[in-house]
Amino acid sequence: MAELVGIAESIAREAGALLREFYHRGVAMEYKGDVDLVTEADRASEALIVARLGAALPDHGVYGEEGTRQALESEFRWYIDPLDGTTNFAHGFPAFCVILGCERRAKGLAATEDGEMVAGVIYDPLRDEMFSTERGGGAKLNGKPIHASPTKTLQESLVATGFPSQKRHRSPNIHFYQEFTLRSHGVRRAGSAGLDLAYVACGRLEGFWEFKLNPWDTSAGSLMVEEAGGKITHFDGGKFTLDSREVLATNGLIHGEMLQLFEDMFAGKNLGSIPTPAEFAARRAAAE
Repeated sequence: MAELVGIAESIAREAGALLREFYHRGVAMEYKGDVDLVTEADRASEALIVARLGAALPDHGVYGEEGTRQALESEFRWYIDPLDGTTNFAHGFPAFCVILGCERRAKGLAATEDGEMVAGVIYDPLRDEMFSTERGGGAKLNGKPIHASPTKTLQESLVATGFPSQKRHRSPNIHFYQEFTLRSHGVRRAGSAGLDLAYVACGRLEGFWEFKLNPWDTSAGSLMVEEAGGKITHFDGGKFTLDSREVLATNGLIHGEMLQLFEDMFAGKNLGSIPTPAEFAARRAAAE
């Protein structure tokens, strides 16, 4: 797995350098749906990644955001997001990354079943931050081990979320956003699920939730969070799956509290007044 990580890091750096060039000179954007953006940078980055993976690992499959579907029956399958955070990128907002996640699929596994994520990288080319992970080998940032945050309560936590670009008017997430904002140190919405998951893994965030992501968004990050000592599930605590209909990733310590809040929000119960600053302080003192 270490060899796979090394190959992925090299490819992600090359793709990241390409994205930096596009970013600094500007790109034209177009729509691939009502609100979904795509740029020439997305397509160029995916073409580069697919070519490099094909040369280095010709027997591996590839499942890419921009349409690549190659050798999906292979034992190893790479989920790639050549530019996670395209809207940010197109507007010049400096929060985007390259994602490569490798899944090992046992022989005979049904197409609807997940294999085992075994390696992955998330690369932020503007900050030159390479987040990497391998199953059983922990998670790293630029070669140094990283760990999830030790914060124990939601009220002391910084959390993040995102909003689906499609059917945003039907998403209940704005209501969840309000509840979490009032019950935590704050909620961030950076526009890159890959970076959000990497930040949970390295302790910059205590939690992250989102609806309706895709396998290329979460492949590397899901393993990274677990290998850094965190936890990732669906909103009801069920096993996380790559279809990513629901993603809840935390440092593990606030997972139960976030699950309970989701249960209450879905049921419309126990959502009384928000604790006052004095009550928050009293809770903190009691915990200490």
